[in-house]
Amino acid sequence: MRNKIYPDPITRIDVAKGTFIARQPIFDRHTHVFGYELLFREGFHNFYDTLDGDYASSQTILASFLLFGMDSMTGGKRGFINFTDALLTSEAATIFPKELLTIEILETVEPTDEIISKCKKLKKAGYMLVLDDFVFHEKYRPFLELADIVKIDFRRINPQSHGVILSLAEQYPVKLLAEKVETYKEYHQALSDGYAYFQGYFFSKPEIIEGRDIPGNKLNYLNILQEVHSRDFEYSNIENIIKRDMSLSYKLLKFINSAAFGFTSKIHSIKQALTLLGIREFRKWISLMALSGMGDDKPEELVATSIIRARFAEELALKTGMKEISSDLFLMGMFSLIDAFVDKPINVILGELNLDDSIKDALIGQQGPLTDYYTLMLLHEKGNWESMESLANKLSLDEESISLSYLQAVEWANRVKLA
Repeated sequence: MRNKIYPDPITRIDVAKGTFIARQPIFDRHTHVFGYELLFREGFHNFYDTLDGDYASSQTILASFLLFGMDSMTGGKRGFINFTDALLTSEAATIFPKELLTIEILETVEPTDEIISKCKKLKKAGYMLVLDDFVFHEKYRPFLELADIVKIDFRRINPQSHGVILSLAEQYPVKLLAEKVETYKEYHQALSDGYAYFQGYFFSKPEIIEGRDIPGNKLNYLNILQEVHSRDFEYSNIENIIKRDMSLSYKLLKFINSAAFGFTSKIHSIKQALTLLGIREFRKWISLMALSGMGDDKPEELVATSIIRARFAEELALKTGMKEISSDLFLMGMFSLIDAFVDKPINVILGELNLDDSIKDALIGQQGPLTDYYTLMLLHEKGNWESMESLANKLSLDEESISLSYLQAVEWANRVKLA
């Protein structure tokens, strides 16, 4: 499979066990999710290079649409997938819906007459074309005339080249996408430069402003989290808190009466709902509701990522036979971005919550029983497949289990967001 050139990549699809696909969010200027770039690797040992690019891209397409389902992977948003010259000339893209597939033309693709002709056909058919890792050269002008989006590595481009690209963006009908945007400072700079789209995890970093108080509504949710994770937890206290919040009361009763539980008679009492759920499941549910409430003024992906992390970590525990720590791992994933929700340092926020020490240790980078799961979760999110292998072996996780756990987490998060 390695170091082989396949003339017709779309006809030799072999979606094997252990297929890894991660997604990285792409935002618009209002921090709404515009789409996701889908990153592919077929197992830990599939170290492909440019010769394997056809295989990698074709596998990403087929895995996304057929094995996983694009709706599951992107929640109905656009999926950005790398296209090599072989994939472009084979016209593989036309098999898939133009509303979901966005074609990223790799920087290694040369603008030959044949490639430009194929791109024109795709453009005419309504597909969105993106120039990946773009650095200007005169020969690329034909691409600029067809592209919808030009993707710029915001951290690596030098000021002179950046000035040229900003000028070109005024000459051609293209929008600029800044990738590898990791901080709000970088996001605001790209916003000021006129970029339309942004890729990276800047949304997960808190904007810490010394002396700023936590807003009242977020403080209320933090109080709920403090109470529910208290060592002196009492159902009566939680019942009173929920009863005072009509929204939470409605959501709890809707949740407990959903088809997922299958109770034959309708549950009308908050107290009964709490008793039926049990302390572990209730803590998970209320934490989810609280974080969703705290994320009202934040990018929607912040909540989505927290939900995916929580479920992903929980699934990994179940697949390693560690059910006893699955609830702790769920909460670990759920709270992993709490600092970004309230714009306070995570050690300060965790100091105010009575979470188990193993959860706190993982979140502040100290070694503990949950730390390896936390690290593996982050590596998968970034598409850092090589570094995952040793951790996966340590946790007795195989490639298929990790991949399936992530897919289940994304699907679950999509259902929760729609609920």
